[in-house]
Amino acid sequence: MTKRDHIVQAADALFYERGFEHTSFADIADAVQMSRGNFYYHFKTKDEILDAVIALRLDRTRAMLAQWEAEVDSPQERICLFAEILVRNQAKIMKHGCPVGTLCMELAKLEHAAQDGANAILDLFREWLRGQFARMGRRKDADALALHLLVRSQGVATLAQALRDPAFVPQEVDQMVVWVRSCAPPAARGRS
Repeated sequence: MTKRDHIVQAADALFYERGFEHTSFADIADAVQMSRGNFYYHFKTKDEILDAVIALRLDRTRAMLAQWEAEVDSPQERICLFAEILVRNQAKIMKHGCPVGTLCMELAKLEHAAQDGANAILDLFREWLRGQFARMGRRKDADALALHLLVRSQGVATLAQALRDPAFVPQEVDQMVVWVRSCAPPAARGRS
């Protein structure tokens, strides 16, 4: 891993845990144990680091979605994997919220120029979910279904952080999975 990659990964974690606005250059430099001069060689501004963090998150999301495409045959089961992210990351979500949703909300509040870049991660999920619902046989309302699931998952992440009830996330994800399975056209439901 290069020094630049190390900086970006440390910044990614700090932006998630503390928020972009509450993370300083010094915080990131301390996390990677690098002098300010060496640090500035790689990044001149915190906004440059933010752009790199967003690019990293986009790359990770694309890789995860590609892995699901390669490993799971059923679009319905792929959609369920999306919902189950909340359970797999429950401890972090209860502590810090959704890494994508919290960054998007923070940048929106700040009216930050990178807001569209962060929103691109949500757009990627929406587009991917739309494709999965279309493959399930729901072409006409695929986008509405994708948006509904994306909204619900963000709502669950937000409430998980607020409520900090360990039973809440699995209960909500189970309901999402039941809903996803109910979205299959009647002929397809018999095959799942």
